[in-house]
Amino acid sequence: MNWSEFLGAAAGVCMALSQFPQAWKVYRTRDTRGISLWMFSILTLGVALWCLCGIVTCFWPMWLSNGICLIPSVYVLIMTARDRMHERNKTLDSHTNKTIRKEQS
Repeated sequence: MNWSEFLGAAAGVCMALSQFPQAWKVYRTRDTRGISLWMFSILTLGVALWCLCGIVTCFWPMWLSNGICLIPSVYVLIMTARDRMHERNKTLDSHTNKTIRKEQS
């Protein structure tokens, strides 16, 4: 293995493992308030595209590292989107209940 292959492999390992700490924290705390939904959406799309690029070019280190990275990225994205929808529904329910109470008065 030459220097450039080693560098590429090290980068792939870092990318593959990079999202697991965030996913573990979300799993453990169930707290996604500090996570940007837009940032994780764009990141997850980028990782998926890199994975697809690796598949199309038959370059297994690229698709493998990005495929592994995609697992926690999708998990965090789904959990964050779910929490945002719950927050929005609570806000709508609160507003609806206030409107109903005013109409009943």
